[in-house]
Amino acid sequence: MSLSIRGLNVSLSKNHILKDINLDIKSGEFVSILGNSGCGKTTLIKSIAGLVDVSSGSISIDEEDITGLSPEKRKTVIVFQDLRLFPHMNVEQNIAFSMKLQKMNKKDIEERVRTLLEQVRLSGFEKRKISQLSGGQMQRVALARALGANPKLLLLDEPFSGLDESLRKDMGNLVKRLHRENKITTIMITHDKEEAMKFSDKVALMKEGTILQYSTPLDIFAKPGSREVAEFMGELNYFDGEVKNGKFTSELISFNTDKAEGKYSLMLRPGGLSVSEKSDKGYLIKEAVYSGEFVSLVLERDKEYLVRLAYKEFKSLEIKPGDYVKIRVNEKIFEPVLL
Repeated sequence: MSLSIRGLNVSLSKNHILKDINLDIKSGEFVSILGNSGCGKTTLIKSIAGLVDVSSGSISIDEEDITGLSPEKRKTVIVFQDLRLFPHMNVEQNIAFSMKLQKMNKKDIEERVRTLLEQVRLSGFEKRKISQLSGGQMQRVALARALGANPKLLLLDEPFSGLDESLRKDMGNLVKRLHRENKITTIMITHDKEEAMKFSDKVALMKEGTILQYSTPLDIFAKPGSREVAEFMGELNYFDGEVKNGKFTSELISFNTDKAEGKYSLMLRPGGLSVSEKSDKGYLIKEAVYSGEFVSLVLERDKEYLVRLAYKEFKSLEIKPGDYVKIRVNEKIFEPVLL
């Protein structure tokens, strides 16, 4: 199932929430809508599901305009943060709910429920009450119930919210596996960039009701279209320079480029830099922060810079806070981005 959104605008209580959203999702893709709280992520998927009124624009599934269709006719299902399981029903009854609405026969329902429980690794939990389940188990029941509706499009609203780190990883892997096995086009909204990068075919980064960039996780990280996108995806260093006669020149590095002549900033992630040697004319090490396999160095010259080294490399340099060092580009992972 493919999804196409054109010029989508949504206003709620006189507030303009979504502003000219354009989005194309191919059949079978896993797409994350990434952004901070209040950027319009949930409103966007509610619009797709038909749960909020659209001010203008269109939403099409498989090239059919569904903008005016009621929610039950769109073949979309949302798994909300609060899961919305029925507490008076057991696990089996929750999962079978949508199937009964579709008037499937009893034998087919039982078989489908059994299959879904196997998929979410909850076989034998059919008669359990919702109150007897852990948070992770309830998440699995909610996913099974959503898949039981046989949707064309699965919408996930912060599906791992409230889970501890290990459960988040487990649930993330489960969602990706279910997506792969069931071949359902999936849209997940999240504020966690690592989740978006890990699980998605494409990422739409949102801010204040607009999409800043829509691309693959690698491009969002390595080829950001703006400083806003670059800075959302993690810590950065900027080195000022100038493009002239097809060459960018800065104090750190020079290289050929097809950018127009003018002043630019070279963007480098902390891992894109390395320390070469001690030097009285270099950068002052203000702080060294240990984080397992890596050490982050806070350096200062005209401004602060951040360099992330492998612990083994850091130890071999025999440097410490208070020393002055030279820095260089890590040629192995260097990808020039001029902004």
